[in-house]
Amino acid sequence: MCAVVPAGLRTFRLRPTCNGTTLKEKQLKEIQAPTTNLYLPILYLLAFVVGLPSNLLALWVLVFRTKPLPSIALLINLTVVDCLLLMALPFRIVYHFKGNHWELGEPFCRLVMAIFYGNMYGSMWCLAFVALDRYIALVHPFSARTLRSQWVSLCMSAVVWTVVLAAMLPLLVSQQTYNVSTLQITTCHDALPEKEQENYFLPYFATLFAICFLLPFAIVLYCHSAVLRTLLAERKRYIHAIRVTVLVLLVFIVCLLPSNILLLLTYADGSLDGDSEDLYVPYMVSLAVSTFNSCIDPFIFYYVSTEFRHKVRAMPQCTKGRRKTALCTEHTATAEDFTV
Repeated sequence: MCAVVPAGLRTFRLRPTCNGTTLKEKQLKEIQAPTTNLYLPILYLLAFVVGLPSNLLALWVLVFRTKPLPSIALLINLTVVDCLLLMALPFRIVYHFKGNHWELGEPFCRLVMAIFYGNMYGSMWCLAFVALDRYIALVHPFSARTLRSQWVSLCMSAVVWTVVLAAMLPLLVSQQTYNVSTLQITTCHDALPEKEQENYFLPYFATLFAICFLLPFAIVLYCHSAVLRTLLAERKRYIHAIRVTVLVLLVFIVCLLPSNILLLLTYADGSLDGDSEDLYVPYMVSLAVSTFNSCIDPFIFYYVSTEFRHKVRAMPQCTKGRRKTALCTEHTATAEDFTV
């Protein structure tokens, strides 16, 4: 007689059977429900269609139409991180449309999930460093020349990509695909053995939540509040600063906070009563919504950098050949490129 492992959690706990592995009846219905097989891929598709073109356009402007300043380097890193995240979405879209059935093999499942989570958490540190750079430029202008150097920018970029790689590594080295014999599907990160979840993924995601969400979120809140206080005290224009603050808070609070909280709740089953798998669908929806942070980031660039704003406004005239001398020549950036 085969032993049965208790089921629960966001990534469903597999139950061994004599013929393979399966899930509880309720979980089998949820993993094949319209919410996960229709609405989720539509959300991912919308994020991909809106986010990838806007980020590629932003990357082109930042790389080929702006001065290579330290502040611009931070925006380039954020755009690259967003593009990598968005490029993983087509595989998630196909996976969900096929009823949560993965056909591309174990190695590619690991790679897609690693890119997905790694770049999501890397983007949070990018936003934190962008906020820190603006804070130095506007609150401590006399220190800006020293603290906003190419070397500091390089160090910040190194931290971002270290976070990305560190977040990717545990997913790259652990098994992600498992067969659900009852449904004759192979899941990708949606059904995992109990020991894997409690001993491996719970500490992993708890660490990411603390270091790659709470800490950058605290930096963002402090830096943006300090910038707004400084502008109000000096009676300077602050409309762009307010817009940047609202957009960044929208990214963290609306896009990223729900998925991170639900992720911890669903893995920490010891604090939950009843059927903790009830959080599977809400978490999956919040995870899809979290990808929309990549759609919002180009608008943050627009309000955070005068040079980026100048180049984007100049593009229609440049493409039509109008006023090329006035609008299409290289813009000379000031020492404080991140302005309000």
